[in-house]
Amino acid sequence: MTTTPEATIADARERIDALDDRIIGRIQERMAVSAVVQQTRIASGGRRVHLAREMEILGRYRDAVGKPGTTLAMTLLELCRGRI
Repeated sequence: MTTTPEATIADARERIDALDDRIIGRIQERMAVSAVVQQTRIASGGRRVHLAREMEILGRYRDAVGKPGTTLAMTLLELCRGRI
């Protein structure tokens, strides 16, 4: 059975859309968990942002996907904690 390039592309785009939906859901989940961490830290007298932890996250993303991972991690951090 042979598929056309158009059918292959359409199938791949459907898969990408499904992956994007899952990624968006995970980002929203991450934002909610991050809010709990920040609220708990502030309530216990700590700072809203923990810079050493953010550096760990930046490194993890950079190591996993290369230099663009740093930009991706910065975007996630900004979404989860707001601009500092």
